[in-house]
Amino acid sequence: MAASTSCTNSWIKPKLSNPSSSSLPFITTRRNHPNTNYIKCSLQTPTLRFPNQSAAAVPAYKPPSLAAPPQRVIENTDSPSKPQWNIIQRASAMALDAVEKALTRHELQHPLPKTTDPAVQISGNFSPVPEQPVRHRLPVVGKIPDSIRGVYVRNGANPLFEPEAGHHFFDGDGMIHAVKFDGGDASYACRFTETERLTQERALGRSIFPKAIGELHGHSGVARLLLFYARGLFNLVDHRRGCGVANAGVVYFNNRLLAMSEDDLPYHVRVTGNGDLETVERYDFDGQLDSTMIAHPKVDPDSGELFALSYDVIKKPYLKYFRFSKNGEKSNDVEIPVADPTMMHDFAITENFVIVPDQQVVFKLSEMIRGGSPVVYDKNKIARFGVLSKYAEDASGMNWVEVPDCFCFHLWNAWEEPETDEIVVIGSCMTPPDLIFNECDEGLESVLSEIRLNLKTGKSTRRPILSADDQVNLEAGMVNRNKLGRKTRYAYLAIAEPWPKVSGFAKVDLLTGETKKFLYGENKYGGEPLFLPRDPSSEAAEDDGYILAFAHDEAAWKSELQIVNAATMELEAKVQLPSRVPYGFHGTFIGAKELAGQA
Repeated sequence: MAASTSCTNSWIKPKLSNPSSSSLPFITTRRNHPNTNYIKCSLQTPTLRFPNQSAAAVPAYKPPSLAAPPQRVIENTDSPSKPQWNIIQRASAMALDAVEKALTRHELQHPLPKTTDPAVQISGNFSPVPEQPVRHRLPVVGKIPDSIRGVYVRNGANPLFEPEAGHHFFDGDGMIHAVKFDGGDASYACRFTETERLTQERALGRSIFPKAIGELHGHSGVARLLLFYARGLFNLVDHRRGCGVANAGVVYFNNRLLAMSEDDLPYHVRVTGNGDLETVERYDFDGQLDSTMIAHPKVDPDSGELFALSYDVIKKPYLKYFRFSKNGEKSNDVEIPVADPTMMHDFAITENFVIVPDQQVVFKLSEMIRGGSPVVYDKNKIARFGVLSKYAEDASGMNWVEVPDCFCFHLWNAWEEPETDEIVVIGSCMTPPDLIFNECDEGLESVLSEIRLNLKTGKSTRRPILSADDQVNLEAGMVNRNKLGRKTRYAYLAIAEPWPKVSGFAKVDLLTGETKKFLYGENKYGGEPLFLPRDPSSEAAEDDGYILAFAHDEAAWKSELQIVNAATMELEAKVQLPSRVPYGFHGTFIGAKELAGQA
């Protein structure tokens, strides 16, 4: 794959299968005139809509304008009263709010790029929904397999307050959607993860923490950071208790469901007996974890241990590795030497090693001072993968292998092949690497690839798993989790077309490249497919199980959970959901026995 050019200052016209659906998050198009008005973007509805947390009526979203600043339309009547500030704090708050309003007016004098324009980023079924209490005995088309007992949970970004300035889809507050199965019946609920950030903003009645991607760019981003820390100095906000949104990953470990984003500690969320969700706490593993944790920790299927990374974008060490025993006892941190703070969204494990990608998307805060985004593609950097023993006490034994022009946002699996002294890594190589974060003049290419790291020669090879004729963008998915870190035959991956929507998923034979596709249906789009083994304790065939995935009908404006037989790729059942499920991120399944043992 050829190296990508930097994606900083250009616009593209997206290549879409449906020309009428051109206003999509992450896709950038050329605007014909610098004074172009804000676009009323939608996938199926005439305006972007924001939910009202306390009423059934849903007011229409109005794009920002200089004449009429956007009105906040989400309110929560059950939120706590505003903090009781003293006279100095009240005066400081008024002054800082005035500065922020002036900054926002200045920022909106020019159209926002589509990567930070809320009228694009959270339009259609990317837009947020209100919380939903448990609804039981949902309508089911077909039959839910008897072996499916437990709860499917999926995380996603769901902003509580309407953005007043720049907003990226990844900036939204974390919301978990849960479908619980019990004896053929299904229930549904969705709840915000009550992060420290969300709790403080709800008490203040507005969004006040800086949005990491949508707002922190250029001189205005520097100004917003200074404003935020000024508020901290006057105790108007408290960033010491965490600034994260917990909207990306979920993992069940040591009897706890943990919601994560790499900007904070995990949050412990409990599934109640009737299928509802409640946030327990910001979870530091009983005082053992004092740094952030990435959204994709790995649970070893044999040992039950949890392996994780933490990265820092400001100070060294930029990258750390650690693990937890199956009982939650943390190891010492292993500092991994990297020259610059690198985006580290995912990594991989094998039976004996952790595989750490050090790729070309890096954080350079100095770019903000020069007017750009701090998330940049460094074309002069050579991507590499580090191989380190799982139980290493330091990084002195790490073996780095260069893999030029390679950026994998996600790694699906890895395993060892001792006969050739190689580590095999399966990932989707994305071009351009920073397409999600910056304006680009290229369309997405996400190539499912086999990357071989030769530990003897220090060289790498890379090949596309699909043939050129069968090439399709594959992003978000998994292998059989009972085989994680071991050689696998199949991967189940989202068909990310028309990007960034997902039209279905593919079951890919990693050995032959044979691909079987399942499409969600006409006008239906979904997200990550989750593979659920039929019998987690058995030695059955690797594909003996079911695929669970949310799908949304953009014509009927209704959502459902589809259950597909992974062996036959045939639809088994559809659970019709009582409310809309926005497109989101990652999920997991917690079995009934595990639920009974929750902490």
